[in-house]
Amino acid sequence: PSAVAELAASLGLPVEKAVSLKTPETLTAISSAKPEAMVVAAYGLILPKSVLAIPPRGCLNIHASLLPRWRGAAPVQRAILAGDAETGVAIMVMEAGLDTGPVLLERRVPIGPTDTAGSLTEKLSQVGAEAIVEALSGLDTLTARAQEGEGATYAAKIEKSEAPLDWSKDAAVLDRQVRAFDPFPGAETTLDGEPLKVWQAYPVAAQGEPGAV
Repeated sequence: PSAVAELAASLGLPVEKAVSLKTPETLTAISSAKPEAMVVAAYGLILPKSVLAIPPRGCLNIHASLLPRWRGAAPVQRAILAGDAETGVAIMVMEAGLDTGPVLLERRVPIGPTDTAGSLTEKLSQVGAEAIVEALSGLDTLTARAQEGEGATYAAKIEKSEAPLDWSKDAAVLDRQVRAFDPFPGAETTLDGEPLKVWQAYPVAAQGEPGAV
């Protein structure tokens, strides 16, 4: 069980774990709870319109980027890979599109030179937890900002095929790849013909051709 499910159980609150949000049983369960608003965090699917229409005050998503940059499944990893100096958390009102809804509030977080996807996700989860409480408390006063189409980028899901390191690339690029793929899928290379995971690396000033030892 997730931390949310464990806390709910300790408080005697019912927990529904729906396999799909499109079944009549799930829609009935959500409607019966009469939610004023709904909160989504790290849910990997788009909510159907039938669910979005249930809470009168909307469905809010805790998204780990400064929208419209890095809409999609892997905003933390893509921000590190791109060499972004900062990222953040956006509390957005969900609509039918993928992370396209208006933003209620955002919080900026710098990306440190040693941040991994794991460490940055932990920072953003803390910021996001505080931000969603603030957003829910301020629903009557916050003004949503429509996202601009210009500057929108898509954070595609991380694939294992992206893990191998290409030693002809710049050292800074490889450093970002190692950090972005920690803890998943882990940057990869080979040593004496055997597969090798690389969990930590850093670029140094040196002369010579890329890939040379």
